[in-house]
Amino acid sequence: MNVDLASLPDNVSILKEIIHSQAATYTEIKNNNSTLERDLTNLRNQYNILQEQIRLLKDTIYGRKSEKYVAEDATPQISLFNEPEDVAETTATEEKTEEVSIASYKRPKGGRRPLPPELPRVEVIHDLAESEKICGCGAQLSRISDEVSERLDIIPAKMQVIKNIRYKYACKGCEGVESDGGAVKIAPLPPQLIPQGIATPGLVAHVATSKYADSLPLHRQEEIFERMGVDLGRATMANWMIVVGSSCEPLMVLFQKEIRSGPLINMDETPVQVLNE
Repeated sequence: MNVDLASLPDNVSILKEIIHSQAATYTEIKNNNSTLERDLTNLRNQYNILQEQIRLLKDTIYGRKSEKYVAEDATPQISLFNEPEDVAETTATEEKTEEVSIASYKRPKGGRRPLPPELPRVEVIHDLAESEKICGCGAQLSRISDEVSERLDIIPAKMQVIKNIRYKYACKGCEGVESDGGAVKIAPLPPQLIPQGIATPGLVAHVATSKYADSLPLHRQEEIFERMGVDLGRATMANWMIVVGSSCEPLMVLFQKEIRSGPLINMDETPVQVLNE
């Protein structure tokens, strides 16, 4: 309501009506402004959400994927001729260097690194046939030395079943009447990490090491075990990992107690990008 200040009436009642009308108009305008501000805030939030969705969509379509090969020259094209022969020269880490003196300088000489001495050795004897041990003059050949060469071999993992056989004993004289422990006695089983489970501690440790140390997911381990003729579902192995985690809680408590015993705690708070976050 527009009011001409020069023509305001002298009646108090009319002036009050004018004031009430102006106050109502001001309140309405204020409420409308608040509504507009809320609408603008909602639009900004929706805009930010859409921008984030677009960024994630671009990362999903064009970004790097996990376990994706990245060329050394940062080109998007994966090498079509990545053959072992092409990268043979880059395997210099397998070679050791020997210094050979030539005149006034020394040059490195390539050589194979010796195999670890702590590895077990299996000796395979290669001998001549008895008919070849006779010299042309008719004399018997004598062995003067031998030549040794070593090659590295591997024994693939194999599955085996630990069959626990426990003998039962009973007294045929009193049939257990005079015994406090019952009529039949049997040796107890050793402590089991997973009671009534089929997995030995060695198998559980192998699955945990493959998953957490070698980054081998359970579904791939399931396929590996299937090739070995053993049916181990990933759900079963996941339950094993839960038991392992629960069994490690006492160690975690000791670690936390040791860490908190010092005056300061150093922490790495660098954010880590994970999949499907």
